[in-house]
Amino acid sequence: MKLQDQLDDFRNKFESGQLPFKPTQAQLDTIKRATNELVASGQADRALKAGDIAPEFKLPDSDGNIVSSRDLLADGPLVVSFYRGVWCPYCNIELKALEATRSEFEARGAQLVAISPQTAPNSRKSQRDNGLGFPILSDQDSKIAEAFGIRYSLPADLIELYKGFGNDLPAINNDSSWVLPMPARYVIGTDGVIAYTEVNPDYTRRPDPSELLPVLDRLQSATAA
Repeated sequence: MKLQDQLDDFRNKFESGQLPFKPTQAQLDTIKRATNELVASGQADRALKAGDIAPEFKLPDSDGNIVSSRDLLADGPLVVSFYRGVWCPYCNIELKALEATRSEFEARGAQLVAISPQTAPNSRKSQRDNGLGFPILSDQDSKIAEAFGIRYSLPADLIELYKGFGNDLPAINNDSSWVLPMPARYVIGTDGVIAYTEVNPDYTRRPDPSELLPVLDRLQSATAA
């Protein structure tokens, strides 16, 4: 099943009250309004795109080891996935899909990392619960997300809703500002140039990981030539 089919299935079950947590119509309206406002803001269109130079980063992984994008790119292309956090079921579905495709990325000489604003213990939980074999890096205060143009602030009504859901983002992220990255995926070539980008202001919509394979094939062919 394609990633989007899995996400649609979860969303339909959530919105129709088939999951243990049954949202009210008012809660669903708040979520949809916040998503529509972010889409309408045009921020996703202003984020970094293919052809732009990717910001360099040095971020800690779930064990506290510093991971450098420059070091990773010395070994081949880099697939970077920004996600909201361990608390987001849509993100967890996507992480599992990326893990299922990881061997195909690696067969094309690429490495995969995920970046989230959450703390290291929450990244370890992400890895453990989703059976991940790739690093999750902690982007404190979403500074790298901001450099890519994908950091945004949650509106007040959504903050109150998340508090009611038990999603204590200040504790999860060790950041009181209630900011998140829009879910986004990048392929960065060894020259530091972004070869592919997909930014999703609607967090329920995400491209299938298989869409990255032709991009990695082109990069591999260009390197061989």
